[in-house]
Amino acid sequence: MDSRAKAFGHAIHPIMIVFPLGLLGTAAIFDALYLITNNSTWPTVSFWMLVAGLIGGLVAALFGLIDFLNIPNGTRAKRIGLYHALVNVCALILFAAGLYLRWDIPLRPTTIALVCSFVGLAVAMLGGWFGGELVERLGVGVSPEANLNAPNSLTHGKAFDMDVRQHNLHPTR
Repeated sequence: MDSRAKAFGHAIHPIMIVFPLGLLGTAAIFDALYLITNNSTWPTVSFWMLVAGLIGGLVAALFGLIDFLNIPNGTRAKRIGLYHALVNVCALILFAAGLYLRWDIPLRPTTIALVCSFVGLAVAMLGGWFGGELVERLGVGVSPEANLNAPNSLTHGKAFDMDVRQHNLHPTR
């Protein structure tokens, strides 16, 4: 199943997600450094990383929606795509709530703002796992011969036998 949103032959959504995930994840790391050092530089940088990461997350979500709408109904890929979307929307909401809570005083975030940052990162990592399942296990957006009903990667072996030199992709039996 090929992506409907492509640039220069590659799906846009997997390219775009690295920016918000990196920015939001690093914001949480800087929040942890703030707790360790009490240095107000860390939450200031974290604040602006949250702003940029949330903007990037919204852009990445748009391209993800385009690909999601192209997945055939009734497939495991559609179900995993829905989980991926819902979990990542929850992560963005958590990060946005943390940003809102620190908006007036970015130098001294409240405990709940920091909790939003850390929980947001954990939720985003779960959403990333679902995204990996979509791309690496099911082949969504990257393989015209995707196995949209491949079994779960946690409970089964390989979903495909692949020879990348010949671009042959054969579902395993």
